[in-house]
Amino acid sequence: MQDPYRTIQWCNDHIRLLDQTLLPVLEKYIDIYDVKSICEAIKRLSVRGAPAIGVAAAMGLALGMLNARKESDQNIKSHFDKLCLEIGSTRPTAVNLFWAIDRMKKVFNENAYLNLDELKQRLIEEAILIESEDRLLCEQIGMRGQELLEDGDVVLTHCNAGGLATAGYGTALGVIRAAFESGKNVRVYADETRPLNQGSRITAWELMKLGIPVTLITDNAAGAIMQAGEIDKVIVGADRIAANGDTANKIGTYSVAVLSNHHRIPFYVAAPLSTIDMKLDSGDRIPIEERDPSEVTHIGGSLIAPEGVSARNIAFDVTPNELISAIVTEKGIARQVLKDSLKAFFSQGTH
Repeated sequence: MQDPYRTIQWCNDHIRLLDQTLLPVLEKYIDIYDVKSICEAIKRLSVRGAPAIGVAAAMGLALGMLNARKESDQNIKSHFDKLCLEIGSTRPTAVNLFWAIDRMKKVFNENAYLNLDELKQRLIEEAILIESEDRLLCEQIGMRGQELLEDGDVVLTHCNAGGLATAGYGTALGVIRAAFESGKNVRVYADETRPLNQGSRITAWELMKLGIPVTLITDNAAGAIMQAGEIDKVIVGADRIAANGDTANKIGTYSVAVLSNHHRIPFYVAAPLSTIDMKLDSGDRIPIEERDPSEVTHIGGSLIAPEGVSARNIAFDVTPNELISAIVTEKGIARQVLKDSLKAFFSQGTH
């Protein structure tokens, strides 16, 4: 099945992406010609989801270098380093952002001897490769993970980990999609995912586009539906996974994991190896983004709380590894003990 949309792509001299802030009301693609604009797109969530942010970072660096003038090698290196810092400052939690920057740095350093035009082309080629690899990795995650879902399963997901959070196909939704495409009768409950409603605006939109049965629920209805015995499995994506399997994902994920554990419902995480930060031994060290409180006090620009009320907008939480039944990657499924399983996948070789 072909994707009915394209999350992000390189178009000769610019980046084109689907503006996710406008969904589901409007499907609008925006063209980006400079690094400032791609940074703004990442910050305002026009492009979002850890793998997609990684692709955007790589393409942003390629775009920034494409616009570089011919100067001394030292100035070009300084320009590239400045671009890395600028893009790296956009969002702190999704490790794919920094993984992509490091990969582009490696290409820059290995090809610094080339003339500027050749160097620019190498960076563009690497950014395009990262995008195409991400799509393939998600398909592999889907194929490996779909064995966890049985015919007739009802699956709960939180936030959005579909094609729009990646270069295509998706991670958590990729597992559901692969099961559906293999002929399994699966249905989905999608949490709305306040405050930005990625579940209601994006996950429900994606699943309907794909023809996968979906029912939207409020975030605080998940426990009641589990209690009623209506959920068989839970699967979510991730923005950063520590070496021990502790997983940072959209705020509210931890609550869903606790509820799943109480009701003895398997809780799965799906993510590529690029989302696993082996430098962090536990989730305590994952930086957690806090966003503008107005996203909590307003919806669509309309005030929904008393004017002037204090509010916090914590964007992510960390689910401890003991609440996670398995983590699905492109290399396989890591079960308990997660730390040893994840480490083994990296020994198989990856970027």
